[in-house]
Amino acid sequence: MAKHPRDRFDEVPGDLHRVGAHRAVARRGRGWVVFAWCALAVGVLVGAGVVYLGVANDSFQFVSPTSDETAEAGSGTPADDATDGTASPATPAETVAPADPASVDPDVTTITVLNGTTTSGLASRASLALAETGWTVAGQGNADGTVPSTIVYYADAADEAVARGVARDLGATRVELSDAFPDSSVTAVLGADYAP
Repeated sequence: MAKHPRDRFDEVPGDLHRVGAHRAVARRGRGWVVFAWCALAVGVLVGAGVVYLGVANDSFQFVSPTSDETAEAGSGTPADDATDGTASPATPAETVAPADPASVDPDVTTITVLNGTTTSGLASRASLALAETGWTVAGQGNADGTVPSTIVYYADAADEAVARGVARDLGATRVELSDAFPDSSVTAVLGADYAP
């Protein structure tokens, strides 16, 4: 131990068991306490940053529309939709032909793929599969919760052909008009039935 010159702290009576601050023995584990506080501070800052980015960049709404929304528009049965209470004859619904990926401008029509399952990385694999067939996927992520079947939503009626083309290439059968995903023209929510 180094020898220090005598000073006024050496005049303190010995029965007080005090030591000058410059001569105090460092406590054991003090470095771990500092490390723990630093780790906690980093964790809080990273968490706050993630929350801030999630709020500031509100580009995705990870909410899949419920069947109640489609029920409000009408049940789809001719008897329920008739205004006079009588059943009208069933008319075949007009179907739009699926669009070809080469005919779609990715700057105008954006496609998003969301994973509605518990399988990790499914949206990434589906995006790659769509890219191989010629589609340009603008974003991918996780849906809010899980869904049983894959549904391709389109935000505007003009994008129905694109939605049908994406659904065809994903092997999905359901295509619906919905305003639940306003930041994307076409949003594919992968369900438990999706097989990459």
